[in-house]
Amino acid sequence: MRLYSTYPDDRLTAQLRRGDEKAFTEIYERYWEKLFAIAYHFAKSKETAEEIVQEIFLRLWDRRGDVLIADLGAYLATACKFAVFKQLVRQQKRRQLLHEYLAPVSVADDTAAIEARFLEEYIHGIVETLSDQCRVVYELRRNDNLPVEEIARILRISPNTARNHLNKALKTIRLSLREAQGCFTLFH
Repeated sequence: MRLYSTYPDDRLTAQLRRGDEKAFTEIYERYWEKLFAIAYHFAKSKETAEEIVQEIFLRLWDRRGDVLIADLGAYLATACKFAVFKQLVRQQKRRQLLHEYLAPVSVADDTAAIEARFLEEYIHGIVETLSDQCRVVYELRRNDNLPVEEIARILRISPNTARNHLNKALKTIRLSLREAQGCFTLFH
């Protein structure tokens, strides 16, 4: 059995790049308190700090094969500071959206409106990842409320091709929303 706790950081990162879950666990155990302290220092919120640290480790695992880390401690500390900054910017944007776009109503209505706005932005982000033709068909149908036959005429494609693009767009959006559903339920 390997004693990961005795490994230096560079060896742990090498093992991590190979997908070694035990190396990842050791990195987590070695650094989560330090990262939590950094996040809490800047965010001044236990929940926000926990969320930030969780995000850092999720991204580290997701990108394990892509990142080259020379100094693990410095890399994670920098990632933590950047994540805190991103979180603070998000919070500022939420406050700004609330201030700019919402009339004074009850807090429950504010929350629902903000969530609807963020869901709309999330879907917009999904649409931006679609192929050009697929995105244009979806936007003409959704934003301009054009029938499929009219979209086909405008784009000089067959109605079946337009339907296929629309179905592909809707399927992509549904799948992305289904995958993200766990993230959305975490906030309730």
